[in-house]
Amino acid sequence: MVYEQLVRRGIRDPRVLQAMTSVPRHRFVLPALASQAYDDRPLAIGFGQTISQPYMVARATELAAPRPTDRALEVGAGSGYQAAVLAELAAEVFALEIVPELAARAGKVIRELGYDNVTVESFDGSGGWPEHAPYDLIIVSAGAPRIPAMLVSELADGAGW
Repeated sequence: MVYEQLVRRGIRDPRVLQAMTSVPRHRFVLPALASQAYDDRPLAIGFGQTISQPYMVARATELAAPRPTDRALEVGAGSGYQAAVLAELAAEVFALEIVPELAARAGKVIRELGYDNVTVESFDGSGGWPEHAPYDLIIVSAGAPRIPAMLVSELADGAGW
């Protein structure tokens, strides 16, 4: 997956490539779709939601450029895959998912994989998560018609979007 889908399509950051190699994507998909987990496409995860295709996760991560000391927020965590990739690269990750069942499943998989630097909660993330702000980076994995102003206000000074 990493070479065929990511390197060939221009993902260059070695830390991102290593994170994408390290996180077992098959753990974040429904068991019936595990054989397709590394395909270059989104897959259904239930509740009308999907896990993003690997390239999109890698590209968003590369653009966000997480550093080892960063605090990251992901809005629209879905399966938790993007949060796990961020956990490989940042000090702390806070992940929000509006669907409680998806948040619970994501949290369970993340804990089982040993990511103790990720906190997953379930609520509408359009207002961010001010209790843990400021963040050095924010990735919005959920579809949104515009960037919620509240999220911008939770970025640390000099942080990227």
